[in-house]
Amino acid sequence: MTKTALIASLADELWVSKKLAAELVNSFIETVIVGVKKQGEVRLQGFGTFKASKRKAREGVNPQNPSQKIKIPAMKVVTFKAGADFKKAVK
Repeated sequence: MTKTALIASLADELWVSKKLAAELVNSFIETVIVGVKKQGEVRLQGFGTFKASKRKAREGVNPQNPSQKIKIPAMKVVTFKAGADFKKAVK
């Protein structure tokens, strides 16, 4: 499902305009981003957890020249772990 399809589905389900549904979806996404950035994680009971994790620096391979080694710097990445209810629904 794309973001556009999600907005259309939400608009139909809540009987609101697509514009309002888009604002709701965009606001939710922005709130999750800010929450992970400031507090390190956002937990949604039954849905899952968005969490900022640190990835260590490592050595990799240049895909255009596999014999050339490159250094990949340490960075923060976002991970998502699905909640029990979400996992159960997908099964």
